[in-house]
Amino acid sequence: MNKTFALIRGDGIGPEIVEQAKRCLDAVAERFGHEFLYVDVDMGGVAIDKYGEPLPETELNKCLSSDAVLLGAVGGKKWDDVAPDLRPEKGLLKLRKSLGTFANVRPTKIWRGLGHLSPIRRSSGVDFVIVRELTGGVYFGEHRTDKTAEGLVASDVMTYSEEEIRRIAIVAFETAAKRRKKVCSVDKSNVLDTSRLWRKVVHEVALDYPDIDLSDMLVDNCAMQIVKNPAQFDVIVTENMFGDILSDEAAQVSGSIGLIPSASNGAGVGLYEPIHGSAPDIAGRDVADPIGTILSAAMMLRDLDLNKEAACMEKAVETFLSEGYRTVDIATDSEDVVLGCSECGKTIARLILEEKI
Repeated sequence: MNKTFALIRGDGIGPEIVEQAKRCLDAVAERFGHEFLYVDVDMGGVAIDKYGEPLPETELNKCLSSDAVLLGAVGGKKWDDVAPDLRPEKGLLKLRKSLGTFANVRPTKIWRGLGHLSPIRRSSGVDFVIVRELTGGVYFGEHRTDKTAEGLVASDVMTYSEEEIRRIAIVAFETAAKRRKKVCSVDKSNVLDTSRLWRKVVHEVALDYPDIDLSDMLVDNCAMQIVKNPAQFDVIVTENMFGDILSDEAAQVSGSIGLIPSASNGAGVGLYEPIHGSAPDIAGRDVADPIGTILSAAMMLRDLDLNKEAACMEKAVETFLSEGYRTVDIATDSEDVVLGCSECGKTIARLILEEKI
């Protein structure tokens, strides 16, 4: 099978971690007899430096004509002072909107042997997914700052339509149907009109999934419950800003943000990326953890119906960790075999090629 992947290496550690994910994809292609082609795309700070904008149309078109997009990370202090509309993150928002990726899926799992890294004492059995609405809400509403006699006044508008809520709810229920059949819908319906509409529409969608157990939870309580008892959750579905915050909290439950992948899907080309940032302070030092990016690539393969291939990549990561290999962010024991970014990718690629997986 032939597939073309757009690679957005991005800024900071992005080029390092994407290269290791590509190494693992190449191993999958070799083992399963596929041909994976890659198209490099400039986005973020690197594109600002090169073109004067975070995502030129020529680069966006490369993504639109690919089967999927794999992203490392964008941004960094170097571009903090550019105009708001030219920040590296604006390129990411433009990409998501152009691809129509309205559903962000972020799994949180504590891998065997890494439970001691979690700050949560009751960490056993933690394996849940946050389904975050990605193209609506306050991030895409009107933003304005006005001068008044009393000083500056700023406002950010949160807007949701029934259709936006309905389509993300369907993703959540379909995801739960393949897991433990539980959906927790998170909102702030005691305060926000958007949340009251959210709850109404989610309950309407639930009627089409009678075998799925639906519960509602206010976002502040959910933040507490993720810390108190994360194992209670299977699938959490929530709006854009709440999902942004909760998914980063959930990532810490796993013990390292470097381990967490994500997928952003819609009607067309999917976008896959680790949830961490560009970490410019460690860029170029070969110490970044590429596992989140490698697992993102596995999610990419699964969404392309390459299920055996995705399972092989995930099994390789599991074997890597169970055999005591670690990157510096998860190394805590004197018996750990600590590898740099490139050796981590090389070792997981080797495990992919071994017949025992």
